[in-house]
Amino acid sequence: MAAQFGRRLRKGATTTAVAAVAVAALSASQAPGVVPAATGGDAQTSGSTPPSGSSATGNSPYFTDLPPLNSPNKPGASPHLPAVGPAEAGIPATVLAAYKQAEQAVAASDPGCRVPWQLLAAIGKVESGQARGGRVDANGTTFSPILGPVLNGVGFANISDTDNGAYDGDRTHDRAVGPMQFIPSTWATWGQDANSDGRKDPNNIYDAALAAAKYLCAGGRDLSVKEDLDKAILSYNRSREYLRTVLSWFEYYKRGTHQVPDGTGVLPAERSDSGSTGAGTTPAAPARPGATPGPSPSPTPPGGSTGGPSPSPSNPGTGGPSTDPSTPTTPPPTPTPPPGATVFGIENAGGGRPTATAGGDFAVLPKVRAKSRSGQSVVGADLTFEIVGGTDARFSGNRTTAVVRTGAGGVAVAPALKAGEKTGDFTIRVTVVGRALPRLDYAATVTPRQADALVRTGDKELTTAPSSEFADRVEVKATLEGEAASGVAVTATMVTAADDPAENTLGPYFKDAEGKPVRTLTELKTGADGLLVLPEIFSDDRSGTFLLRLTTEGGATLTIELKVAAPEAPPA
Repeated sequence: MAAQFGRRLRKGATTTAVAAVAVAALSASQAPGVVPAATGGDAQTSGSTPPSGSSATGNSPYFTDLPPLNSPNKPGASPHLPAVGPAEAGIPATVLAAYKQAEQAVAASDPGCRVPWQLLAAIGKVESGQARGGRVDANGTTFSPILGPVLNGVGFANISDTDNGAYDGDRTHDRAVGPMQFIPSTWATWGQDANSDGRKDPNNIYDAALAAAKYLCAGGRDLSVKEDLDKAILSYNRSREYLRTVLSWFEYYKRGTHQVPDGTGVLPAERSDSGSTGAGTTPAAPARPGATPGPSPSPTPPGGSTGGPSPSPSNPGTGGPSTDPSTPTTPPPTPTPPPGATVFGIENAGGGRPTATAGGDFAVLPKVRAKSRSGQSVVGADLTFEIVGGTDARFSGNRTTAVVRTGAGGVAVAPALKAGEKTGDFTIRVTVVGRALPRLDYAATVTPRQADALVRTGDKELTTAPSSEFADRVEVKATLEGEAASGVAVTATMVTAADDPAENTLGPYFKDAEGKPVRTLTELKTGADGLLVLPEIFSDDRSGTFLLRLTTEGGATLTIELKVAAPEAPPA
C-alpha cells in the first residue's frame, strides 16, 4: 500500500482538500464493521426503519484503494473526454450508463434527494470495482454473480439466510450480492427493475444502481447537505473508514471521468478484510430470483474454477477480483482510441424502414454511421438506441434502450428488435453516448398479424326464427400460408349483399356490452390455434336470408349465410 501511495504522490496533488481525504483514509484502521457515532443513519422506507446497526451490505468487506491525487481531467474540461489520463478515472460504458440512468430516475421521482451519479460510481468502485471492471452483458447483468463472503460471524457479521439461497446460493447464511453488494434482506425491500426485463436482479447494474440511489435517499435525505450525505453513505456500510474511502472517490469522479469499453476498467487491489485480493472467495453458481436454489457455496482457493466466465487476468471474487498467484496481477490496459476518434455527428447508414408484424421480429434494423469533424468514420464510438412512443416493441433482453459500439466503417446496427402486440408507428432514436449532438430518428411500424385464408370449422346451416337467437355459434379458423394464424384481427359485419359490403341495418345483429344491437364487430382476434368463436347472433322480426362477412388483415374474406324463417305451422 505504501508503494501505491508513493506512486500517487509523485503525480502531484490537486487540492489540499482531496489530499487530506486520501491521507485520512490511508492512515485509518482497515477493520470493517466499525459502528460510527451519532452521524450514522439508517435508511427508511414506508415509515419503517432498519434495525439499529443494519446496513445495505451487512458491513461486508470493501475495496480500500484510493484515487490518484491528480484530477482525471483539467478544470473546465468536458466530462465526456475519450479514454485518456489516469486509468482510474475510466468507468465502463454500461456501468456509467446505469449510474446516470439511476440519477435521472430519482431526479424525477424524488427531486429533493439530489443524488449525483458520481456518488453511485464511488460506491460501485468501493463495493465491486465497477462490476469487476465492467464485466457485464449487453443487458447490464454480470457474467457471473458477485458475492461477498459468507456472513457466518467468522470475521464478519452473522446474518442467517433470508432468501432461501435465491440470490446468493446459500441457504444457511446471507452474502452481499451484485455490483452494489446488497444483502438479500435489504434487496427484498429496495430491489428495482430499472431495465424493464420483468425482474429485480441484484446482479444487474441497472437494477442495482437504481436500488442504491433510492436506498441512499431514504428518510427524506437531501444529499446536497453534508450531514445527510454522510448519513447516507454510513447507512450503506457503518464504518468511518468506508465513509472516507467513498468520499475520496466521490470527489475524484466529480472532477471528471471518461468512459471506457466494458470489461476494461481498472480492478482494485486492496480490501478491508485482508489488505489484498488473495483471500477472496469465488462466487457460487449463478443464482436468479425464482430459480431453484442450489447447495450452499463453499470457499474456493484463489485461482479455482468459478463455474462461469472468468475475467483475465483476475477471477471474480467477493465483490472484486481474486487473483491466482501464478498469473500477472496487472489489469488489462485501457485501449487508446485512434486519432480523430471524437464523434461530431451521426448519419443514416442504410437499412430501410423497420417494419414487422405484431409479435414478429424486425428483419430490417437501423444502421448508423458515426463520423468525425472531417467526415471520417469513427470506430469504437458508443451509440444509444432508444425505443420512443406508445409501443410494446422491445430490443433483445426486453430492453427499451441499448448501447452499441460502432465497428468497421464506423457503423453500428441496432440490436435485434421484436414487435409486441400493439400495432402502429413508433420511433427508434439514436444518440451518441456522452455527447450533446443532434439525434437521429427512425420511423418504425408494427403491422397487424395477417391471414390469407379464413374458413368456417363446421358446415351446419345457421337458422333461427324471427325475434330469436341462433342456437349455433359461428367458429372460424384463420391461416397464413397453410399454418394457423394466431392473434389475427377479424372484423365481422352484417352486409347487404355479397357484392355490396355496406352494413345492413336490418336483420341479424350482435349485442354490445349494454345489450344494444350492433351489426359490426371490430375487436375480434383469433386464438393461439388460429380459431375464433363469434359472439351470439340474434334476429329481429324480419325473415329472409342474410349475410355475415368476416375479413382480416392480409385479404382473407369469408361470407356466411344466416337464415331467419318463421316455423312451419303444424298440420291441421
